[in-house]
Amino acid sequence: MVKYIFKRLINLIPVVFIISVVIFGTVKAMPGDPVNAYLGAGSRATEAQKDSIRREWGLDRPLPEQYVTWVKNMVTKGDLGQSTKFKQPVADIIGEYVWNTFLLNVVALIIGIALSIPIGIRQAVKKFSKFDNFWTVFSLLGVSVPTFFFALLLVFYIAIPTGALPVSGMRDASMALIGYDNIFQEIADVAVHMILPVTVLAFSNFATFSRYVRSAMIDVINQDYVRTARAKGLKEKVVIYRHAFKNAMIPLVTLLGLYIPSLFSGAMILESVFAWPGLGKILVDAITNQDQAIMQACLLFSAILMVLGNLLSDVLYSVVDPRVKVE
Repeated sequence: MVKYIFKRLINLIPVVFIISVVIFGTVKAMPGDPVNAYLGAGSRATEAQKDSIRREWGLDRPLPEQYVTWVKNMVTKGDLGQSTKFKQPVADIIGEYVWNTFLLNVVALIIGIALSIPIGIRQAVKKFSKFDNFWTVFSLLGVSVPTFFFALLLVFYIAIPTGALPVSGMRDASMALIGYDNIFQEIADVAVHMILPVTVLAFSNFATFSRYVRSAMIDVINQDYVRTARAKGLKEKVVIYRHAFKNAMIPLVTLLGLYIPSLFSGAMILESVFAWPGLGKILVDAITNQDQAIMQACLLFSAILMVLGNLLSDVLYSVVDPRVKVE
C-alpha cells in the first residue's frame, strides 16, 4: 500500500506541472491590466509610475521567466506571491479563509450523507413505491436546480420576508466590531449565518448521494449472497446494512473522494451569493480585481486537491472492499 501511494505521488508530479502551466498561461491571458485594477479607475498615475509597479511585480519579464520564478518561490520558500488587493502574502490569505470554506462544506456534507444513506437504502428496498417515487423526484430537483437559484429562492421567499435569518456574511457586523461576550455567543452567531448556505449545499449533496446509494443498493440487493443471508434467517436490518450496504459502498467512496477536495476549495457562486468569506468568494473577488497571485494560487490549490482526491478514492477502495487490490 505504501509503495503504491508513493508511486502514485511520483506520477502526479508531471500532472501537477502541466496543470500549473495551464493555470499560469490562462491567468496571464485574461483581458485587463492588473496594475490598472490595482490603482483603480480614477487613478492619476502616469505611465512611468505604472511601469515602475510592473517592474516591482516582475510583470515586465518574459512569461517563461515569470512562471519559473513563481514555481521556484512556491517550492523553495512556500511563497505564493503577494496579493495586490489585500496587500499581504497569498499564503496568509488562503490560510485564513480556507477554514471558513471547510467549516461550511463539512457541515453540509455530513448532513447530506447522514440523510442520503438511510433514505437511499429505503428507496432501494421499497423500489417503485410512493416513498421511492417521492424521493426520486426530490433528488432529481436537487441535481437539476442550480445552487445559486435555490439560494436566491431561500433568500427572497424565506429569509427576507421573515427577517429571521441573516443572508450575508459569517458574523453579525456589529457583534464582530464590539466583540462577543463569550465563545458560545460567537458560535451561535456563526451557526445562524450558516443556516441558509448549509441548507443549499446539504440539499445538493443529499440529492447526489441518495441517487448513488439507491442505485448501488439496487444492484447489490439481488445478489446471491444477500439471498443466502436471508435464507440463514438473519434479520432484515442485518442483511441490508451489514451485508448489502457494505458492498454497495464503493460507488459512494468514489463520489466521496471527489467531494473531499471541495471541502477546501469552496463554492464560488454560493459563497458570493451569501457573502461567505471563503476561498470561493476570494477567487471571485480576485478575478474582478485582476489579482493574479490569488487566482493562480486558488486554482492550483483546487487542482491539486482534486488530483489527491482521485488518489484517495483509489486507496479507499481497498479499505472498503478487500477484493480490490492496489498494485
